[in-house]
Amino acid sequence: MLDIQLFRENPDLVRQSLVRRHQDASAVDEVIKLDEKRRALLQQAESLRAEKNQASKAIGKTKEPDQRQEQIAAMQALGDQQDSLETELKELEPVLKALLGTFPNLVDDRVPEGLDDSENQVIKTVGEKPLFDFEPKAHWDLGPELGILDFERGTKLSGTRFYILNGLGARLQRALISFMLDTHTKNGYQERYTPFMVKEDIVYASGQLPKFADNLYHDHEEDFWWVPTAEVSLTGLHKDEILEENDLPISYTAYTPCFRREKVSAGREVRGIKRGHQFDKVEMYIYCHPDDSENQYQRMLADAEGICSKLNLPYRVNNLCTGDLGFAASYTADLDVWAAGCGEWLEVSSISNTRDFQARRAAIRYRPKEGKGTRFVHTLNGSGLALPRVMIAVLENNQQKDGSVIIPEVLRPWMGGVEVIEPDTN
Repeated sequence: MLDIQLFRENPDLVRQSLVRRHQDASAVDEVIKLDEKRRALLQQAESLRAEKNQASKAIGKTKEPDQRQEQIAAMQALGDQQDSLETELKELEPVLKALLGTFPNLVDDRVPEGLDDSENQVIKTVGEKPLFDFEPKAHWDLGPELGILDFERGTKLSGTRFYILNGLGARLQRALISFMLDTHTKNGYQERYTPFMVKEDIVYASGQLPKFADNLYHDHEEDFWWVPTAEVSLTGLHKDEILEENDLPISYTAYTPCFRREKVSAGREVRGIKRGHQFDKVEMYIYCHPDDSENQYQRMLADAEGICSKLNLPYRVNNLCTGDLGFAASYTADLDVWAAGCGEWLEVSSISNTRDFQARRAAIRYRPKEGKGTRFVHTLNGSGLALPRVMIAVLENNQQKDGSVIIPEVLRPWMGGVEVIEPDTN
């Protein structure tokens, strides 16, 4: 959430940020109008409260009964006015808060201009695309032939864009998750296992609500929202808390399945297991001092790149443009890995610095070592990495002419020593 002081002192900054995101900026004036009305009501209520206090003191000094009764009646009238103002305030404040909740984070100056993901800027490309002396297969053919991927039974159980992983396919998925979690914990992240369903205020705190309500799964009988990413629960972990500066930075990693409606049109984008309503992801999340957030951003980006490198996956890093930047992010870098069979760069991570945007929504502060009061922390989040697209790249890039797939050496300890997935001959 943006600081209300921005609307009071520098509304043009908010307007310019919205324009850069290619969004309507007219709501800035509505916030200013509601805020001015709220402050006027607060001032009037405070003035009436002072008048009531004076009237009460005067009543205590008055001896004449008729005059005393008039003063009591006048004080009651002041009380009625105050009650009316406070009722109006109670009705106005949630309206203002709801409107503020619709504003995205301010765009960092370094974010390139652009309308959509086609205008994201490639910063660097690392690694060479694998070369084959045969036509590499896409995972939607390779997986079933190996006997590790079953689309028909996934559809039978849950409908389109669900699938079953069999045998070594399921083990490979589990190996990837364990490898990534163990790597991040070695890099200083504390592992957390969090609920896969959370309350509405937790989803709001991360910035998923109200904007993305239509893309989330919700139990309408109880206050449960299925997490679209572990970022949601890791933001909520310290909601309404005051942290100590000496404890910062706090770094977490967590695995969760992620649930999203993913309303996209049919085509190559949804073929196979690239995009589904349920997928697994390992998340990285950091709470830090505001002066340290850029360093932590670079650290998180390097940690995500490290996973790609250890898996020997060619990858590229993209700066997201203004039109593709996420709601809560001030700036973001995406990591794409190359998948040789489908011939595509597949996004496996977004590393974002949200600065104090999520901390304001979640009321997460820290107590400085020096000085008084508290301040908002900065938060950062990033996939480390997202499945199943990593699985796609591992399968497609490591396939052999005989239809087998070589397991990357770094994963073999989590595969029980299995080095090759052979085609299913049954």
